[in-house]
Amino acid sequence: MLEIDNQTVTVRGNTLTIEEVVRVARHYRVVELSEESCRKVARTREYVEKLLLEKKVVYGLTTGFGKFSDTYISPEDTRQLQLNLIRSHACGIGAPFPEEVVRAILLLRVNALALGYSGIRLEVIRLMVEMLNRNVVPVIPEKGSLGASGDLAPLSHMVLVLIGEGEASYQGVRMPGGQALAQAGLAPIELAAKEGLALINGTQVMTAVGTLACRDAQQLANWADCTAALTCEALRAVRDVFDPQTHIVRPHQGQRQAADNIRSLTSGSRLMTGQGEVRVQDAYSLRCAPQVHGASRDALAYIAGKLEIEINSATDNPLIFADEEKVISGGNFHGQPVALPMDHLSIAAAELADIAERRIERLVNPQLNEGLPPFLTKNGGLQSGFMIAQYAAAAVVSENKSLAHPASVDSIPSSGNQEDHVSMGTIGARKARQIVDNAYAVLAIELLCGAQGADFRGPELLAPGTRWLYDRCRERVPLVDGDRVLSGDFSVIAEWMKGAGVLEELFAQIPFHA
Repeated sequence: MLEIDNQTVTVRGNTLTIEEVVRVARHYRVVELSEESCRKVARTREYVEKLLLEKKVVYGLTTGFGKFSDTYISPEDTRQLQLNLIRSHACGIGAPFPEEVVRAILLLRVNALALGYSGIRLEVIRLMVEMLNRNVVPVIPEKGSLGASGDLAPLSHMVLVLIGEGEASYQGVRMPGGQALAQAGLAPIELAAKEGLALINGTQVMTAVGTLACRDAQQLANWADCTAALTCEALRAVRDVFDPQTHIVRPHQGQRQAADNIRSLTSGSRLMTGQGEVRVQDAYSLRCAPQVHGASRDALAYIAGKLEIEINSATDNPLIFADEEKVISGGNFHGQPVALPMDHLSIAAAELADIAERRIERLVNPQLNEGLPPFLTKNGGLQSGFMIAQYAAAAVVSENKSLAHPASVDSIPSSGNQEDHVSMGTIGARKARQIVDNAYAVLAIELLCGAQGADFRGPELLAPGTRWLYDRCRERVPLVDGDRVLSGDFSVIAEWMKGAGVLEELFAQIPFHA
């Protein structure tokens, strides 16, 4: 059953936020077009019709595409040209994107077209809006985009459904695209001049994947501070390193936020120690948590800023400026402005998992865990406890290192060398999404290990903030008092962490930079 959000997102082309994208993609918020956008779209389409009547040579209107840009197409063939474009470009490969990603793609494409620089008819955009509101979800294969001439292949699969072809899901059932439209009470459209190109020239696939991954990574950064705080208590860490004085003199915003968060979470703890009480200083995975987490926080703030610009940009080619009666064939479809942030997102998320795995090692290793039982089990030898939990975390972290290799440094020329530099931004976004998901698994393992350590230390000695984490964890996963299959426990905690609004109760109790 759909979780309907009855609030409405009004699409204007230049005001959409990451949070609104998330609400539409995941929580089915209703979408509507602003009246101003409708006027702009209609005005630009009038100018396109004028160019067609005058038989002007305009890329994508009266010419072929890519290497065929110098080939003139007669007005009577323009509709066939658009249809051929979509069919020939629907070359996607692999498993389909999740429903939430496709819904985000549809929304972002609607938003870009609503700016009124694409020359598309208003009725086409309205069909896409209704597909969102009635949850007709095109089946779009994940692979096949170079991220340069727009996300051509995946967006073509989206457009197939608009014309009654391809495949879509409706009410959770996969079926032919025309059937999905009919069951939702919608009719397919016939593409007119410029419309096929307008629908597939853009970065909306990489941006949709990246937007959802970035939002999840921002939540991941909050969880990283939480799991680190619980680990600090379980390992009786030195509290002095979170003193604001240290972080004021190196005033990176993310570092200060992470230090403040861990300090708030551990405030009132009877397990944390002062400098020199148990040891003078901790290992880097504890002592430098604010610096490492903070760098990822700063990266995510930068990435989110770039995504919000891209979300509200015109990425079509050619762009049509009806008021100036000008058509410019440029390169706004190139994904480089998103590709570089996506590679940065991969690194930022991978590092949150990387340092968390080192904290897991300290929790389970009897040479490092300051009196906790080996591998957090009372019956070591007969039982293995969390020994292989650390293996699993290490395996995922190692996988992330491979995935974090930047996609944007690669380029393969295409279209007869006309498109001779590409961004690979969609590949970068997909890799970032996988890394974020892997990182949640690692933090779930750290949280479970931290809770197990707290059980041995005494949960009553925890600070209020970390006690909240411990209690919520134990509501879902009981103490591991004998060897059992842990895989399901990891999954339960990871999925709980990903849930919307999970940490809001905690944030209401303690100061926290979310």
